[in-house]
Amino acid sequence: MILPIVAYGDPVLKKKAGDITKDYPKLKELLDNMYETMDGALGVGLAAPQIGLPIRLFIVDASPFAEDDVFTPEEQTELKNFKRTFINAKITNEEGDEWAFNEGCLSIPDVREDVFRQPVITIEYFDENFEKHVETFEGLIARVIQHEYDHIEGILFTDKLSTLKKRLIKGKLANISKGKISVDYRMRFPNQKKKR
Repeated sequence: MILPIVAYGDPVLKKKAGDITKDYPKLKELLDNMYETMDGALGVGLAAPQIGLPIRLFIVDASPFAEDDVFTPEEQTELKNFKRTFINAKITNEEGDEWAFNEGCLSIPDVREDVFRQPVITIEYFDENFEKHVETFEGLIARVIQHEYDHIEGILFTDKLSTLKKRLIKGKLANISKGKISVDYRMRFPNQKKKR
């Protein structure tokens, strides 16, 4: 089932999310719905706060990036095959020189800005079967994970912009929070029950 994506301005997006246990109600159904919602919105990642749940859960599917010919064939293969569920994730290390990449977010449609992030991360997490993993990722995959991880920490990519950039997009953000935007996927706007 495709769920509405919470728009910028909703307090759930600024709240630090809490851990869940393996007996979290209807976890498999929730994950299925999140993947369907992300795919329907043509996203590469989706965090539980973006569907209104303040829990430490996010998903990543980097395969849409595999079409981009700026990547080597090896990188394209890695991106094409990268689909993961991250539960109770904790980034334990970030390293390397920060690099800029133009980011967007399903909760903040039509806003894209360069964000600086470190290229290598180590993260501890549980998968959908509640098996624990500790892995190191780099490049674009690390960046997507960092973006989604920020969501469970109550941080949006716009929080990482300069004061000037924030001022320049202030009007756009206000319109998004008021529902004055047209998107091709279901959204839920602050102070509104349901709107497409």
